Amino acid sequence: MAHDTTVLSTHRREDRRVALATLVGTSIEWYDFFIYANTAALVLAPLYFDPFLHSADDVAGRILSFATVGVSFLFRPLGAIVAGHLGDRVGRKAMLVGTLMLMGLSTALIGLVPTYAQLGVTAPILLVVLRVLQGFSAGGEWGGAALMAVEHAPARRRGLFGGFPQIGVPLGMLIATAVLAVVAATTTDAQFLAWGWRVPFLVSILLVAVGLVIRLGVSESPVFKELSEAAEHEKVKLPVVEVLRYCWPAIVLGMLTFAANSANGYMITGGYILSYSTSTLGLGRTSILGMVTIAAAVWGVTTMLGAVWSDRIGRANVYKVGFLWMLAWAFPLFWIIDTADPTRIGLSMMVLAVGLGLTYGPQAALFAEMFPAKVRYSGAALAYAFGAVLGGAFSPMIGTWLQATFHTSAAVSTYLATLSLVGLLASSLIKDRTGRPLDASATDIPGAARLDAALAKATR
Repeated sequence: MAHDTTVLSTHRREDRRVALATLVGTSIEWYDFFIYANTAALVLAPLYFDPFLHSADDVAGRILSFATVGVSFLFRPLGAIVAGHLGDRVGRKAMLVGTLMLMGLSTALIGLVPTYAQLGVTAPILLVVLRVLQGFSAGGEWGGAALMAVEHAPARRRGLFGGFPQIGVPLGMLIATAVLAVVAATTTDAQFLAWGWRVPFLVSILLVAVGLVIRLGVSESPVFKELSEAAEHEKVKLPVVEVLRYCWPAIVLGMLTFAANSANGYMITGGYILSYSTSTLGLGRTSILGMVTIAAAVWGVTTMLGAVWSDRIGRANVYKVGFLWMLAWAFPLFWIIDTADPTRIGLSMMVLAVGLGLTYGPQAALFAEMFPAKVRYSGAALAYAFGAVLGGAFSPMIGTWLQATFHTSAAVSTYLATLSLVGLLASSLIKDRTGRPLDASATDIPGAARLDAALAKATR
């Protein structure tokens, strides 16, 4: 009975390993991802994209730089399709290891790409190719980490368990911005531009080695073990096809909730506020990086609070509170940022981070509970990947374009408020299955009964 009442107890050593593996691995994956987003806001435009455009207009270079942040998101669905298929057919664990290795290698190589001045047009092309590999990896990573955590969890504590891979994202951002802030503070502007920005990318190799050791030491998801023992005719041959056929409403609703969260989140994590504060408002990058780091810490805390709270009042209810919070804060956020006071900017980002945490913490458990076990990896990964494309992919670029076009931050606030309203409506339509069964026999999951009937018909 200890397993039903005590999470991560000494009697559940495997639970501790799984929680640690999803937390550490996801933190490293997203450290890699956010390092690029932050350097895109600081140095990639003058080193790679301003010369490519043959323009002295730094806004155009920044827009193109942020576009390369977004282009990787376009390949998340491909990563979700590949990893989802293999995750549903081969296993969750194998995908955790593979995606971590791909992300680490891509990140380290970014730190070695020569500048445009050294290599010409090949330099930004290489940068984009490596960013695409990062996006492919990120598209497959989240689903595996989320399902490993949630499918190992006691039913009444899925939110808490699912919170571990979720806080890996703000923790990865926290580490990324902290490392970048230290490098920026200990180098001159010339040194930072020449080589300092590369250091955080190269550090990724060491972090990935640690993550691999931990992830290789965990066991496969118990839900997948049950599926793998089923008769061959009971297995889904093409999980991606079947989840799109029978569970597309869940994919759409999941996609819209994550789109709203990620669009708001990438104002901080995607480097928009960092870029706007340093390039438009003329503030120092070290002080704003420090504020972003603090905001990331707040996001991490509220993410876990949202995850735990969802076990008590339901996933969808926590989402609604979070989206209402971000909807109310969309305009005050930039009113305060426009004061050009670093402390106030930091406080405004911290307030935004509360809403981000509440709409991110319950996500792993919510998405796992939305899809049948046989196609769960594919469904959760696709909802996540398409939501990232729709919301987070180009939000920093869109924000930069809106500010440059309308010459007011109110345009950016309107954009964020609109997506927050969409997220609120989508979360209101999701069937909340908090604490309900997750195994293959769960027929109350939307689409599950139709999928089982189709499989049964195919074997007649």
